[in-house]
Amino acid sequence: MAPVYKVAVVQLYPKPMQIEYNFDKASKAIRAAASQGAELVVLPEYHLTGWVPKTEGFLELCDQWETYLHKYQALAKELGICIVPGTIVERHKDAESDEEKLLNVAYFIGKEGGILGKYIKKNLWYPEREHLTSSTTDQHQVFNTPMGRVGLLICWDLAFPEAFREIISQGAKIIIIPTFWKLDDCSPAGLAYNPSAEALFLDTMLTARAFENTCAIIFANTGGPPGEGYAGLSQVTIPFVGPIIKLNSGAEGMAIADLDLAVLDIAEENYKVRHDIGREDWHYTYRHSSFAQEEK
Repeated sequence: MAPVYKVAVVQLYPKPMQIEYNFDKASKAIRAAASQGAELVVLPEYHLTGWVPKTEGFLELCDQWETYLHKYQALAKELGICIVPGTIVERHKDAESDEEKLLNVAYFIGKEGGILGKYIKKNLWYPEREHLTSSTTDQHQVFNTPMGRVGLLICWDLAFPEAFREIISQGAKIIIIPTFWKLDDCSPAGLAYNPSAEALFLDTMLTARAFENTCAIIFANTGGPPGEGYAGLSQVTIPFVGPIIKLNSGAEGMAIADLDLAVLDIAEENYKVRHDIGREDWHYTYRHSSFAQEEK
């Protein structure tokens, strides 16, 4: 029989610049999840600092990344629970060039406190590009965890099916996506067509990615005060069903699901996606560069 895992998604409001306050709130949520038997808890993107990169003092907060990573490691070991602490923004200085860079990083921390996986956000949303450094051409990696092979993505990565294909081609059945995604990320012109466009984007893409990759998706978004555009919609999504649990509003909260991996085997047997992309005569390759050259 395929294993069943109890997983929690935590939808938090990251109070801007209040790193210790946000950590305390996150740690309470993790303890609550552990008390209900969760084996994995996932937090949102930017949950420690919010995303206010032009605010005075923001960069100094990003220097504290290692302190809080170690706090999450200690908490995971204390509670015997796996933690994906959303993302943590890290400021690093290149030893040779003295150049500073900001990285938006997701970690998978095992139940004994060790770091089992690390991912630097690759596909940056346009407003992030002024501040963050992407992992660019580095291949997406997959990690061995107590829940099997797992991949990490972050927020806008959801828009790129290539990212999911790279991950499942390495055997991952679970993809975890911490996110800071708001309804007002859509332009006024787009909102004129549909004020809920971003909610439609999230729900549609999460279900589509689960189907087309025969995988489970654990998606943890931020929440926040009413009227401030928080989309929420944190969920655990699988083929055939769509969301098996979901926070339907932008309010803060937590949801816990029993994730039965048997459904992924049934989906693969039905759709044979992994079988096809693993064939020697698989007919799709990354052809974007050659197309661009032809257009010139």
